[in-house]
Amino acid sequence: MIWKLILLGVIGFAGGISVAGGVFAFISILEMLPRLASRLHTANRVYFLENCIFLGGVTGAVLTVFHISIPFGSATLAVFGLFSGIFVGCLAMALAETLKVIPVLVQRVKLATGLPLVILALALGKAIACFYQLYFRMQH
Repeated sequence: MIWKLILLGVIGFAGGISVAGGVFAFISILEMLPRLASRLHTANRVYFLENCIFLGGVTGAVLTVFHISIPFGSATLAVFGLFSGIFVGCLAMALAETLKVIPVLVQRVKLATGLPLVILALALGKAIACFYQLYFRMQH
């Protein structure tokens, strides 16, 4: 019985490491952090940003696996949600930039002006959909 649990733990750990490695490789390929650091004029802090993402991933994994409750209240949850949304938005825009989605969209639609409004509409649509899903998910 104990050998089954040890084997299950080893397989789970190996699977987690491979998935985390894939996620971090994906973020590296997109070059999200160097771009973000150059835009924010904090290029000397790229390693700090990488360490923050690593520690955030480890902390999230530990909190998920061990179901640890953090009693900080709604304000902390709102700040965490804001930072998580910023990270996901940056990741999505880095992916879109890498795949050249925006230039292809502009060319196909023959959009001459108003690109900032299109990007704002995409961001607002995503935000509204997230709030809508969160509201109805909390109701059930």
